[in-house]
Amino acid sequence: METDKPTGLRRRQFLQALLATPVALVLAACGRLLGNDAPGTQSPIQASPSATLPPAAEATATQPAPVETAPVQPAATEVSQAETLPPTPACMDDDDVTPPQTEGPFYTPDTPQRTSLLEADMAGTLLVVTGQVLATDCRPIAGALLDFWQADDNGVYDNAGYRLRGHQFADEEGRYHLETILPGLYPGRTRHIHVKVQAPNQPVLTTQLYFPNEPDNNRDGIFQPELLMAVQGTAEGQAAAFNFVLDVG
Repeated sequence: METDKPTGLRRRQFLQALLATPVALVLAACGRLLGNDAPGTQSPIQASPSATLPPAAEATATQPAPVETAPVQPAATEVSQAETLPPTPACMDDDDVTPPQTEGPFYTPDTPQRTSLLEADMAGTLLVVTGQVLATDCRPIAGALLDFWQADDNGVYDNAGYRLRGHQFADEEGRYHLETILPGLYPGRTRHIHVKVQAPNQPVLTTQLYFPNEPDNNRDGIFQPELLMAVQGTAEGQAAAFNFVLDVG
């Protein structure tokens, strides 16, 4: 685990919090169950968006008893102006790429391709994360691969299947859209989401995303303010935004 901790906020913290496309969120909570598969031997994520990852087969994982938490509710089909994150400013900070962070012990390769990690029996607060994958000159990176994984509402990872795990590809404007729940806390860490981001035929960036105003941020040994998302409440849950900046060749 990395122990170095930045001493102050760089320009990237400010721009990472604002440098996000407007979120015209259609917060649709998907109610379908997705197939799972027992994890195989860890391997790098695929470099090309045209490649097809192995389909997930059915598997089960032991889950802790759920706490008394309201289930994810289906989202409304429209989002009011008050629920839209601030507009993206002009891109001008082209010297700070998104910093890497440790993968941690809970990564599983070959996740299902999906933009929603929601399941019918999943408790928690609805969270929608959006943004772009950009080069350092602010060009959008079409087809970038994003692979997300996180703890559930109780702070537990599914290490036998693919619950709250999934990958997707950015669109032609480098945009991504993830529907999930607010990750729970577990001892030693603040609230966070893991992600691997990879431009086509480029190295993989492994990092983590954080939430502002979390009491445990300053007690977390690897927390970095440059990785804070811009987060606000909505009628359905929370909306977050973050732009990844990659140093591509």
